[in-house]
Amino acid sequence: LNRRSLASLPDAGSSVEEVEFNWDEYLEDTGATAAPHGSFKHVDTSLQNGFAPGMKLEVAVKSDQNTYWVATIITTCGQLLLLRYDGYGEDRKADFWCDIMTADLHPIGWCEQNKKILKVPEGIKDKIPDQEEFLQRVLKGACSAPANLLEGLHRGKNPLDLIAPGSRLELQNIRDSLEAWIVNVVENVGGRLKLRYEGLEDSDKFDQWLFYLDPFLHQVGWAAQHGYSLQPPLAIRSLKSEADWQEILKKVKVEEEESSVPTDLFKDKPVIGVHSFSEGMKLEAVDPMAPFVISPATVLKVYNEKYFMIQIDDLRPDRTTSQSYICHVNSAGIFPVQWSLKNGLHLSPPPGYPGQDFDWADYLKQCGAEAAPQSCFPLLTSDHGFKENMKLEAVNPVDPEEVCIATVTKLKDSYLWLQLEGSKKPVPDCIVSVESMNIFPVGWCETNGYQLRPPRKAIVNKQKKIAVVQPEKQILSSRTVHDGLKNQELNSSDSVVINGKYCCPKIYFNHRCFSGPYLNKGRIAELPQSVGPGNCVLVLKEVLTLLINAAYKPSRVLRELQLDEEAAWHGHGETLKAKYKGKSYRATVEVVRTADRVADFCRKTCIKLECCPNLFGPQMVLDKCSENCSVLTKTKYTHYYGKRKNKRIGRPPGGHSNLEVAMKKPNKRRKRRKHFFVHKKKRSSTSVDNTPAGSPQGSGGEEEDDQDESELSHSLAQDRDKRKRKLRTFSFSDDENKPPSPKDIKMEVAEKLQLDSNPLEWSVADVVRFLKSTDCAPLARIFLDQEIDGQALLLLTLPTVQECMDLKLGPAIKLCHHIERVKLAFYQQFAN
Repeated sequence: LNRRSLASLPDAGSSVEEVEFNWDEYLEDTGATAAPHGSFKHVDTSLQNGFAPGMKLEVAVKSDQNTYWVATIITTCGQLLLLRYDGYGEDRKADFWCDIMTADLHPIGWCEQNKKILKVPEGIKDKIPDQEEFLQRVLKGACSAPANLLEGLHRGKNPLDLIAPGSRLELQNIRDSLEAWIVNVVENVGGRLKLRYEGLEDSDKFDQWLFYLDPFLHQVGWAAQHGYSLQPPLAIRSLKSEADWQEILKKVKVEEEESSVPTDLFKDKPVIGVHSFSEGMKLEAVDPMAPFVISPATVLKVYNEKYFMIQIDDLRPDRTTSQSYICHVNSAGIFPVQWSLKNGLHLSPPPGYPGQDFDWADYLKQCGAEAAPQSCFPLLTSDHGFKENMKLEAVNPVDPEEVCIATVTKLKDSYLWLQLEGSKKPVPDCIVSVESMNIFPVGWCETNGYQLRPPRKAIVNKQKKIAVVQPEKQILSSRTVHDGLKNQELNSSDSVVINGKYCCPKIYFNHRCFSGPYLNKGRIAELPQSVGPGNCVLVLKEVLTLLINAAYKPSRVLRELQLDEEAAWHGHGETLKAKYKGKSYRATVEVVRTADRVADFCRKTCIKLECCPNLFGPQMVLDKCSENCSVLTKTKYTHYYGKRKNKRIGRPPGGHSNLEVAMKKPNKRRKRRKHFFVHKKKRSSTSVDNTPAGSPQGSGGEEEDDQDESELSHSLAQDRDKRKRKLRTFSFSDDENKPPSPKDIKMEVAEKLQLDSNPLEWSVADVVRFLKSTDCAPLARIFLDQEIDGQALLLLTLPTVQECMDLKLGPAIKLCHHIERVKLAFYQQFAN
């Protein structure tokens, strides 16, 4: 249920019928994919809150509020930070959430300046014998969290939220000259600002929509600092007298401090470089106000080393207006002469040009002009992630109030041709740069509460009754955190939702980590560095889709991820698709809905795919992976992380699963989910074909099905053996406790183990420390998760290791070899 659906309910017990556009349904029914979130850099920048993983700060110690210690930011989520005190290393259990607005947080150096005590927390006192030496080491080259976001008026605020309605900015006039005028922020939609000229408070006729990172938008005072005149544009100048405009300027200067926007907000704006254009040069250009055609254009005027004016050529003698606008070297939509011809595109001749066959050589000769050299233009790139038929959301250039569904119909270098669907008035395909700030990822409008124009013939959810369902557990809102948990730290397991927005932190792809047997290392390396932040379901769905597409066999990975229908339902079911050898596969995959469960979801998914648990997740692996996964290879991979191999295949013949495979049928609407799984089945003696109707004959469309069948039989046999075998009582004298004889397995005999302490008294940490000193170090995580201390270690046997830890025989034997060494040393040193 989304917020709009709930808002429409007349009362808690009633039900309504409602039809609304649904992106997931639309993508599925059109067979299209969403443009990757990572391709919209301006959106990614807008979601940053000024804090980043790896930054350090000084935090009040929970057990002693009079002392402080250095902590590192693990991840961010709105005004909440997930922190870990320095000294805990890779111990995730020590992580805790803090609300920036209420917690006692300060930048590095604050304690020294304010004569406060830095003291090691009790939990890690034994790990840090020399506090001063430790601090010098961890703070060397460290990046402190920004002081202005930890203290003062801007504390805890997302920088973007500082541009509130009523804030003032300065806007350069892109039509007339390098003049600027003050604008008021009327509305802020995810960084997209509705701006109104100062002095026109009662009129919206000249309102403009611009993204806050637009190069022509500045903080108040910019014009004076850079020597540009501050006066209203010609279009509105005649609406008031000169005296009125001067009075408005005086008023703005008096109120400047109250309505000003921090300068730091513009630090991520694109830097404008130096151009080399000269007046009279010819080029090809797209009018930003009507970006539908490419036309010949002229450099009309050069203002300085940064700005110049372009005019779209018009040869009509009776013309009364001209299309001109200000540009800089990185302006979108300017190209060298012949660019259209080289890319097989149509160049629209200037109005009044004789004939339809435009020729640049003749035109330059006719005008007595020169073409702008190639060196004047920025290099174009095709490395952006967009592909034909991808879907996104885009501003309608004819009516900037509208944000429409858009389809990529063509790509050339750094430019997209977009077909807008659902606009009030049909428009031709728009030409936009891949770096345009007027395009947004799928779901952007819904996330920011803005109306997305659905397609005219919308494929929508069928009319359905909406019921109010009580949530399983209360989700903490920002107000709950602020009002109910003042001066308290949140546990890392608490749910995090900030105003219903961006509840999922960034998910990093740690390309250096072990990719496992299913995922192609080369394709993993091509994935973006991160996805999100954003809506949990959308972000995780995109992450899983990227992983499926990075697999050797996407259908196999989809099978690994599919939801077991008998499993407890804890999250949100999403339909994911895979294509392999010309066939399409679909499966329902469970994803989590709240930020508190994202890290665990990512880790468990990694374990399902038999890759490093840190391959992707909300934590970036900066240097060395905490799992020491660099020692693993595909050929030597063992089930170090507790994966149950016999559950990989699914059910026996005749059972059901939700993975379906279907041949792609053009121009036909796909049927809704049918829960069946097609795999190669054993034929009976009568050769009855049990293959479900509509599926590829006899197989799931994969070559590995023969192998799957044998694996299935093997796993069923294992299941029968396990049911027959009763779990044996832990025993020191169990015969199966002995390692196999040398003729069964070759293993070097290790030196006799000398223990410094009695293993009966070992803590879980002691056991983990011991394992990390052996060649079974990757298994230490299982012992930590299952809290196996010294007494439990001495009770482990080969069968119980295999049963309880789900290890293959090889790694289980290797582990038991070390356990036997501990037992032997225990008998010899401490048993008496």
